[in-house]
Amino acid sequence: MNRKELIDALATKTGSTKIVAEQNIAALIEVIGETLAKGDSISLVGFGTFEVRERAARTGRNPKTGAELKIAASKVPAFKPGATLKSAVNK
Repeated sequence: MNRKELIDALATKTGSTKIVAEQNIAALIEVIGETLAKGDSISLVGFGTFEVRERAARTGRNPKTGAELKIAASKVPAFKPGATLKSAVNK
Protein backbone atom coordinates (compact mmCIF):
# COMPACT_ATOMS: atom_id res chain seq x y z
CA MET A 1 0.00 0.00 0.00
CA ASN A 2 1.37 3.40 -0.92
CA ARG A 3 0.49 6.80 0.55
CA LYS A 4 -2.39 7.46 -1.88
CA GLU A 5 -3.95 4.08 -1.15
CA LEU A 6 -3.57 4.71 2.59
CA ILE A 7 -5.34 8.07 2.23
CA ASP A 8 -8.18 6.41 0.28
CA ALA A 9 -8.52 3.63 2.88
CA LEU A 10 -8.51 6.08 5.80
CA ALA A 11 -11.12 8.31 4.13
CA THR A 12 -13.35 5.31 3.49
CA LYS A 13 -12.91 3.87 7.00
CA THR A 14 -13.64 7.16 8.77
CA GLY A 15 -16.25 8.52 6.36
CA SER A 16 -14.20 11.69 5.85
CA THR A 17 -12.95 13.31 2.69
CA LYS A 18 -9.64 12.41 1.09
CA ILE A 19 -8.37 15.93 1.84
CA VAL A 20 -9.03 15.53 5.57
CA ALA A 21 -7.49 12.05 5.55
CA GLU A 22 -4.38 13.38 3.78
CA GLN A 23 -4.05 16.22 6.31
CA ASN A 24 -4.35 13.74 9.19
CA ILE A 25 -1.69 11.43 7.78
CA ALA A 26 0.64 14.38 7.06
CA ALA A 27 0.14 15.68 10.62
CA LEU A 28 0.80 12.23 12.12
CA ILE A 29 4.03 11.83 10.14
CA GLU A 30 5.12 15.33 11.16
CA VAL A 31 4.42 14.72 14.86
CA ILE A 32 6.28 11.39 14.80
CA GLY A 33 9.26 13.02 13.07
CA GLU A 34 9.39 15.96 15.50
CA THR A 35 9.10 13.69 18.53
CA LEU A 36 11.87 11.37 17.34
CA ALA A 37 14.08 14.37 16.46
CA LYS A 38 13.85 15.43 20.12
CA GLY A 39 15.01 11.95 21.14
CA ASP A 40 11.67 10.92 22.64
CA SER A 41 9.67 7.82 21.78
CA ILE A 42 6.00 7.30 20.93
CA SER A 43 4.16 4.29 22.35
CA LEU A 44 0.82 3.26 20.91
CA VAL A 45 -0.45 0.41 23.08
CA GLY A 46 -1.16 -2.67 20.97
CA PHE A 47 0.29 -1.11 17.81
CA GLY A 48 3.93 -0.49 18.69
CA THR A 49 6.63 1.95 19.65
CA PHE A 50 8.53 4.44 17.51
CA GLU A 51 11.95 5.14 19.02
CA VAL A 52 15.44 6.42 18.28
CA ARG A 53 18.32 3.95 18.44
CA GLU A 54 22.02 4.73 18.62
CA ARG A 55 24.41 3.13 16.14
CA ALA A 56 28.00 2.94 17.27
CA ALA A 57 30.88 4.08 15.11
CA ARG A 58 32.35 1.23 13.11
CA THR A 59 34.80 0.37 10.40
CA GLY A 60 33.45 -0.47 6.97
CA ARG A 61 34.88 -1.29 3.58
CA ASN A 62 34.55 0.42 0.25
CA PRO A 63 33.12 -2.39 -1.92
CA LYS A 64 34.85 -1.10 -5.03
CA THR A 65 38.39 -0.68 -3.67
CA GLY A 66 38.30 -2.77 -0.51
CA ALA A 67 39.79 0.14 1.43
CA GLU A 68 38.72 0.52 5.08
CA LEU A 69 36.74 3.58 6.05
CA LYS A 70 35.31 4.86 9.30
CA ILE A 71 31.55 5.09 9.61
CA ALA A 72 30.49 7.67 12.18
CA ALA A 73 28.08 6.96 15.01
CA SER A 74 24.50 7.91 14.20
CA LYS A 75 20.93 7.86 15.43
CA VAL A 76 18.31 5.95 13.47
CA PRO A 77 14.52 5.80 13.79
CA ALA A 78 13.13 2.37 14.65
CA PHE A 79 9.74 0.73 15.12
CA LYS A 80 9.02 -2.11 17.53
CA PRO A 81 5.62 -3.74 16.87
CA GLY A 82 3.22 -4.38 19.74
CA ALA A 83 1.57 -7.69 20.63
CA THR A 84 -1.78 -6.86 19.00
CA LEU A 85 -0.14 -5.92 15.71
CA LYS A 86 2.05 -9.04 15.78
CA SER A 87 -0.95 -11.30 16.34
CA ALA A 88 -2.92 -9.56 13.55
CA VAL A 89 -0.07 -10.16 11.11
CA ASN A 90 0.38 -13.80 12.19
CA LYS A 91 -3.33 -14.72 12.09
